[in-house]
Amino acid sequence: MPRSVAIMALGVFAMVTSEFLVAGLMPQLAAGLGVTIPQIGYLITAFAAAMAVGGPVLTVALLRIPPKRALMILFGVFLAGNLMAALSPGYGVMLAARIVTGAAAQAFIGTSLSLAARLTGPEQRARAAAVVMTGLMTGTLLGLPLATWVGGLWGWRAAFWGVALLTLGAVAVTAAGVPSLERAEHSGGLRGELTAFANRRLWLALSTSTLIIGATFAAFSYFNPILTRLSGFSVDSVPLLLVAYGAATLVGNYAVGRLADRHTITTLSAGLMLNAVFLTGFALLAQSQVWAVAAMMGIGLVGVTMNPAMITRVQRAANAGPLVNTVHASFITLGVIIGSSGGGLALAATDLRGPLWFGVVLALIGLATLLPEVRHLRPRHETTAPVSPVPEPEETERRLPQT
Repeated sequence: MPRSVAIMALGVFAMVTSEFLVAGLMPQLAAGLGVTIPQIGYLITAFAAAMAVGGPVLTVALLRIPPKRALMILFGVFLAGNLMAALSPGYGVMLAARIVTGAAAQAFIGTSLSLAARLTGPEQRARAAAVVMTGLMTGTLLGLPLATWVGGLWGWRAAFWGVALLTLGAVAVTAAGVPSLERAEHSGGLRGELTAFANRRLWLALSTSTLIIGATFAAFSYFNPILTRLSGFSVDSVPLLLVAYGAATLVGNYAVGRLADRHTITTLSAGLMLNAVFLTGFALLAQSQVWAVAAMMGIGLVGVTMNPAMITRVQRAANAGPLVNTVHASFITLGVIIGSSGGGLALAATDLRGPLWFGVVLALIGLATLLPEVRHLRPRHETTAPVSPVPEPEETERRLPQT
């Protein structure tokens, strides 16, 4: 695996840390900006909306630019957004800053995944995606508590300055360690990228990804009240449990990256089935602390960790271009929105087990979206990349030496 793939994970780590920062500093931000806690919550919504909509738009604007240069431009946009946040005199500027950083973060992830696919080739796409997405898992595990700790000691502005410094470090490492590739030949530009969306298999793959993430976030969004009110854990122990959950996602991400290149559909099917089992067990046995922790760790192993398999399936259904990857990331963001909001509605309509049962429903629907491919699955389909009469650009281009 080229070291440049791991380098791109550092940029993803910086952007995910910025994404979750607001959630850990809501009281300080509300006091500092003179607004209410719900208004600070809208900053999270604005970031997610900017990722889902602004990310693909920004990617389209950079399609004709070589990928490394596009990454550096996106770093610049993201850095500008964080500086706006650190210096923001009021709520309006902060809202604009979150929109800018959200769009840049989504486009960066899509472009990084596309470049990783080009640097490794189709036989290692899942492993490459797993390495890049390590930045996301590590951002959840370390970035959020670190930003919350810095904000608690020196104020919320210091947390944004910290992310800005982290971004500058990622810029320096990327400039030195990621090779300069030209824009893929025969990519067809915007028209070529848009043609991929006429493929029915791509839309089926996108819907599966949305449901996988939705099922996971239906539970994850409400772990705190479930663990404290149903399972009887103290409030102080919840952060430690969430760190353990984050560690499980790192392990699962590594395992799925190893399996998904050869067994993409099987890995997705097993992940969804196990997620449904863990969610069901959590709902039925939430009052037992031992079973609650076991179920939570299980969800960590087979939930968001399906990202490498999801990415590989989408790239094989369409292409590994930046627009396809960014739109896929937008559908993943949609899954977060569906899971968290639907889980909230289920909680309001029933009880604290409602979000878990809602997650089970989404996981089972996700399994249904895999049936067309499972039904026609043959061993050779999962042991090799699909054969195409016209090789993809990233398969035919000359590999450039690492700098």
